[in-house]
Amino acid sequence: MEPDAAPVGTGEAAETIPPVTGYRLILPGDWAHIPLRQGTEDAIRGVLDEAYARIPADAPADKIGPYKREWERRFRASVANAQKNKALDLYLPVRPKGDFNIGASLLVTECHVPRAPGRPPGAVEPTEVAVQLLARDGVENADLSSGEIDHALAVRREHVAEASPEKGAELASRRVEYMVSVPGDPDRWFVAAFSTVGGGDPRDELAEALVEWFDAVMATFRWSRG
Repeated sequence: MEPDAAPVGTGEAAETIPPVTGYRLILPGDWAHIPLRQGTEDAIRGVLDEAYARIPADAPADKIGPYKREWERRFRASVANAQKNKALDLYLPVRPKGDFNIGASLLVTECHVPRAPGRPPGAVEPTEVAVQLLARDGVENADLSSGEIDHALAVRREHVAEASPEKGAELASRRVEYMVSVPGDPDRWFVAAFSTVGGGDPRDELAEALVEWFDAVMATFRWSRG
């Protein structure tokens, strides 16, 4: 994310705000960060090695071998799907809470608003742009709200996506997306998409708690500047 610097004021006294070069989020240590543009394979191997190290040394090899292969297949499939969607980063909970694995993920992408010929940057209100972008995928009955995150317009959408086995979604999921306008580049948006199956029901108490947790994570969002 490297938009141009945004000048503030006019004349020789104008102050130049350093351009946005990235973002920061604070997540707990049991979530792994998998960058999807560079360093992906190293991150994958780190997650797999740590997971395999937690397997008891006396576990029967005839059972552990197939388990490891299936776990790695699913993990790599999740990463490959995120890369196919041209995402920037994938975050997954990879260290179980006791005997419980959280079914959730966080995918970070960026999107660009196609600019009509002759239309200057920022000609359309950012809120209108965000709502149009969110409406493109045909999601209905979603809760929409807007506000600011680190001095940038943010639009939040929450909805339940029903199971779609033909698309690889065996269970329904609760989804929360934040779209944040990139400062200095009104046609560019940061998107953080959180998804969880809860305890098997996207409307259960676990799902509710995880949605609240994700909202708290987004409260830690800050831009990185050059």
